[in-house]
Amino acid sequence: MRTRLNSLKYSLFLLIIFLLFTCNQKDSPQYLTKINSGQFAEAKIQIQNILQNDRALSDEERQKLLWEIERMRRIEKDFNQPESAVLEYVSKYIPDIDSSDLKRWEEQKYLEFMIIDGDKRYFRYAARNLFRLDPQCKDIWSEYYKDRTDTDRFNLDKHIEDVIKIAVQQNKKFVKPVKIRVQYQISVDENIVPRGELIRCWIPFPREIPGRQEEINILRSDPPSYQVAGNEDCVQRTIYLERPSAGPDQTEFSVNYEFTSYGSYVPIVPDSVIPAIPSAELVPYLVEEYPHIVFTPELKEISHKIVGNEKNPYLIARRLFEWIDLNIPWASAREYSTIRNISQYAIQNMHGDCGIKALLFITLLRLNGIPARWQSGWEFQPPDHNMHDWGMVYFEPYGWMAMDVDYGLRQSENEQLKWFYLTGMDSYRLIYNDAFSQKLCPPKTHFRSETIDSQRGELEWKGGNLYFDQWSWDMKFEIVQN
Repeated sequence: MRTRLNSLKYSLFLLIIFLLFTCNQKDSPQYLTKINSGQFAEAKIQIQNILQNDRALSDEERQKLLWEIERMRRIEKDFNQPESAVLEYVSKYIPDIDSSDLKRWEEQKYLEFMIIDGDKRYFRYAARNLFRLDPQCKDIWSEYYKDRTDTDRFNLDKHIEDVIKIAVQQNKKFVKPVKIRVQYQISVDENIVPRGELIRCWIPFPREIPGRQEEINILRSDPPSYQVAGNEDCVQRTIYLERPSAGPDQTEFSVNYEFTSYGSYVPIVPDSVIPAIPSAELVPYLVEEYPHIVFTPELKEISHKIVGNEKNPYLIARRLFEWIDLNIPWASAREYSTIRNISQYAIQNMHGDCGIKALLFITLLRLNGIPARWQSGWEFQPPDHNMHDWGMVYFEPYGWMAMDVDYGLRQSENEQLKWFYLTGMDSYRLIYNDAFSQKLCPPKTHFRSETIDSQRGELEWKGGNLYFDQWSWDMKFEIVQN
């Protein structure tokens, strides 16, 4: 009874938030209308006037206004390419193109751009993304680089086959442990922070997850004094360091650690899957999570077209997984902090990187009564590595399991291998985060550079946040044992 009451209270709370959100949307301030129409200069003037003249502003309201100015600044950094730069890049592969070709690709959502203060600006990776999104351009790119060889590429499918085989034979969920050693370094650029001023640094740090990610050991750090965030309280886990700025020299922070990662696989019998009971533990993963997990009319319509009359939760998940894999191709993405609703952005643009695809999948799963949540960190395919986002999905009576819609369907006639990333995960992952947009420990004073994820790190000093263009990061890894 208490569990049911808690669920009702939580649902009522979310309803109130939804109503407040809806009212705010209907009564959008003028500066927000200006921002959404690309009139940044006028919007900044309006916001500055409010900041200077409205003495009744609360600290929270003031921060929201300052954030809108910061968000515009970040958008302008992401959309910084003129048409001439795009034409120059594309003409290397497709000679004799002109503005009419660009217009056609823009209408097809293959070239991302914005009109800011009357000036057309393309996303900084728009030209490269064209050869990932347009089928004909994609073929041209493949033909251009057909002689490139990649003999050292990690055999992921062979590894997955081993994970499946061992998991099934031994009836175990977590198998194939891999011990990985990591060296992570952050370097603040010269003359960014005055010499002697204290710089605060948060470096992402592995989470302890029984069976999945264990034996986490810090080998050394620079500076040697550090603070590791609690594993339970801080689901975006970090190691915190601080030191005075080196002024005209780079200011460096680093940490070396080891951890053991396990692959996982859960073989599902579809007929045994039943709808999840919305317990207090599962309700947070079944509902909307503003602003990026919202059951918009567009998402409801797409969901209905994909799912149809299917009622089995696992088979619904398969339909959603396959649709995203086939219809939302991967492309370099703008900074998440510049996107107001990431799952909505995915269907409006019909492309996205791993995090955008993961949030879209999580939203569609929840919309269909299937518990789902975020997970992210780094991926390793020796000798390669990269930041990566994926998730977790819950099927009754099997429980929680890892999934990765960006890795998608494997090209195989073996059904277990083909659908592996709906209920399984390879061993070569580093998990920093079990949720998105969570507090850091200790908390930041200023804006975060990344408001959704935590994979690169965060820095600040008393003068404000240090954005990504003011420092660099370097990740090195070594497979110690597999």
